[in-house]
Amino acid sequence: MPVLEINSISKAYGRIKALDNVSFKIPKGSVFGLLGPNGSGKTTLLSIVLDVLQSDSGRYNWFGESPSHLHRKKIGSLLETPNLYHYLTAVQNLRITQSISGRGNEEDIHAVLEKVNLHERKNSRFSTYSLGMKQRLAIAAALLGNPDVLVLDEPTNGLDPVGIAEIRDLIKELAIDGHTVIMASHLLDEVEKVCDHVAILKHGHLIACGTVEDVLSAEDCLLLSAADQLLLTEKMRAYPGLLRMNTTAEGLECYFAKGASSAEMVNRFCFEQGLVLSQIWVKKKRLEEKFFELTNE
Repeated sequence: MPVLEINSISKAYGRIKALDNVSFKIPKGSVFGLLGPNGSGKTTLLSIVLDVLQSDSGRYNWFGESPSHLHRKKIGSLLETPNLYHYLTAVQNLRITQSISGRGNEEDIHAVLEKVNLHERKNSRFSTYSLGMKQRLAIAAALLGNPDVLVLDEPTNGLDPVGIAEIRDLIKELAIDGHTVIMASHLLDEVEKVCDHVAILKHGHLIACGTVEDVLSAEDCLLLSAADQLLLTEKMRAYPGLLRMNTTAEGLECYFAKGASSAEMVNRFCFEQGLVLSQIWVKKKRLEEKFFELTNE
């Protein structure tokens, strides 16, 4: 059973369609990345499933049931800027959050501070924290009550490389502890490092969804080199099943439908055309490449 099931959700602001008939499922225990350019509908979608906004049409289910206040207690969230008081300590801030949300207790406050590695600074004012520490405290607030699901909107936004690494490691630890993590982000490299599932939005439309491996492996890519690159390019145009080619500084990138070809088959084809390849290797596409390929179509 999925943790969250989104069915045909649409949302418009006047003439602008923020979301257009979006549907997908988020598996329990996954680290799910929600990707898209600015204005793609990521924050709108998270706001709808957290009951901050109302959709124009469609529905969503948490834990296989229609959403209710009981389900909301199983969900911790961090949307946009952390809503914490600069002049209060970590413990004082979390007490306020606990009082408002009704999740957790005093013992829980100290447990989440341990989890985000801030217990030694529990009595320091929020204003004395680095950006990474502030973000970790905001995640600690979302963890009060030990929710099954964490929803994080741009959790590494504005952080330096050290802060980004801290949040990345924390998300990995939370997943190991059994939390389902749903995170919207524009940092594709970070998503690839921590997420096992991904959905990509463009102008409110869902254009790809699945495991990171499946999204990246819809095609096979072979990188080829020969003494005569121009002749290689000319001959490969006739290769059966070739989808497209791209000339790079590394060599000739040749794309095929998944499983439609192999390095051995391509090597044999080139040899029969009188070409000896100096290089042939399988190139794994990165999420960043796939993202720009999909969103620029």
